[in-house]
Amino acid sequence: MKKKILIEGMKCNNCVGHVRTALEEMEGVSLLEVNLAEKYALVETEIDNSVLKEVIEDEGYDVVGIE
Repeated sequence: MKKKILIEGMKCNNCVGHVRTALEEMEGVSLLEVNLAEKYALVETEIDNSVLKEVIEDEGYDVVGIE
């Protein structure tokens, strides 16, 4: 299932890299895109939204929604 994770706090390409690495390291997640300008990550996964949120927030960013 495709999920769009809305993320606040990404300010530069290093931030994108942190989010990208955190998601790529998760088993069962196929990372499709991290977009700095529109502040989201697009993934393909069956992992629960609360787990995705926790992983990104552990990196220091705020998840404001998952669509």
